[in-house]
Amino acid sequence: MSTFLPPPSSVDDTTRRADLAAAVREVADDVLAWVDLRRRMLRTPGVQICVRVGDQVLVDGASGVADSERGTPLTTSHLFRIASHSKTFAATAVMMLAERGELRLDDTVGERVPDLAGTPLADRTVRELLGHQAGVVRDGADCDYWQLMRPFPDRARLITDLVDHGATFERNEHFKYSNYGYAIAGLVVEEVTGVRFGDFVRKEILAPLGLDRVHADVDDVDPSELASGHSLLLDGDDTHFVLASPSTGAMAPATGFTACARDLSAYAAAHALGVDELLSDPSKRLMQRLESRVMTGETETGRYGLGLELHTIGERSLVGHSGGFPGFVTRTFVDPADGLVVSVLTNASRGPAHELAVGVLKLIDLALRARSAPSAPAPEGVDLDGFATSVVAGFGRISVLRLGDRLVLMHPDQEDPTAESVELEIEGPDRLRIPARPGYGSAGESVEYDRDEHGVRSLRVGGMSAWPESVFRERRREQMAAR
Repeated sequence: MSTFLPPPSSVDDTTRRADLAAAVREVADDVLAWVDLRRRMLRTPGVQICVRVGDQVLVDGASGVADSERGTPLTTSHLFRIASHSKTFAATAVMMLAERGELRLDDTVGERVPDLAGTPLADRTVRELLGHQAGVVRDGADCDYWQLMRPFPDRARLITDLVDHGATFERNEHFKYSNYGYAIAGLVVEEVTGVRFGDFVRKEILAPLGLDRVHADVDDVDPSELASGHSLLLDGDDTHFVLASPSTGAMAPATGFTACARDLSAYAAAHALGVDELLSDPSKRLMQRLESRVMTGETETGRYGLGLELHTIGERSLVGHSGGFPGFVTRTFVDPADGLVVSVLTNASRGPAHELAVGVLKLIDLALRARSAPSAPAPEGVDLDGFATSVVAGFGRISVLRLGDRLVLMHPDQEDPTAESVELEIEGPDRLRIPARPGYGSAGESVEYDRDEHGVRSLRVGGMSAWPESVFRERRREQMAAR
């Protein structure tokens, strides 16, 4: 854990957001470097990331390839299949209609979708659909469309499936995540508005936000704009191959949407409190309120509101969603209190989007705590920027970051880059010290710099040498040749 105290909570919202934005800017390069390092370590073809505070885009990056077979470099403009992020659009559409008085959350499926009247699903409510409490079958009796073995269901196939075997549980019996449930929510929107779901979303949600490159499905998307999805790696010896990217038919409200990280984060930012672009704050609070706590035995495995997942990371209470589509895994977190949004998109099955987004949040909060906690002034004549470096030793990577007036040592090759972070004490222009504390590392020992006119040549951390990566690789080649 970090040694820093959490930021004070007494500051006003404007100051808090300004401090947060400054902290994100301070670690922006470190965030991009860490994301790319983990992408390479985890053999992920490509990653997009965007971080914003409100309408301020502070990190917007892409690394790797959009298509590994063609070698196409990934850009920040490539579109990804964002899968279950689609549910947030469907829930937002329903809440907009509820605010207008065009439907009630307690309306039943039978009342709103005539094709399902008289079926076991007829008494399920719109709210129960949004909260995954309607007991609807997850993906139908034959869901090999997820393995790209047949097309996704169209409306006729969806209705037939739902009539024949749509109900798995009674309403409110269990939390049961259901893509078919959200497909029904899409049908509700269509029946209420008289227009196609995608058309309603485009006009009422995307157009007001200026997001003309977000799409409810791929039907009207130029294939050259899409990043390619890549197959699951079965083990360390396996290789990726490119997957097809089909239309999702009647499943679009559950899983069809495409976006880049920047546009997805802009949409997500509209779910922060105090932003009146889509919904009122009371409606947003209702979406963000705990609807279900998901328990597996004695272990909590998730929390869900209405169309939004709920998470606690560090001191933050977050909302957002993940998405899994053949060849893609994505994750967005929103802090509705201060407007922080992190969106991470990966183009590989089982891609590390969640891990990366959590790590980015922790880097940002590390920087924020460093800026907020009091610190002693640096000794006269000491250049704090001159200590910032990244090096490699035989046991892993080490980075020294300048965060405000502090210097922090961390290990960026870890899943949580802040897990063993420690503030360093300054003893001189070329010497730092790891503070005294219990631990398995080099607590209480020195960090010594060897420099030349080009910068840092090497570090000795607790007596062990470490070098810039290019130097380390050359030394390793020499070591191998000398065997």
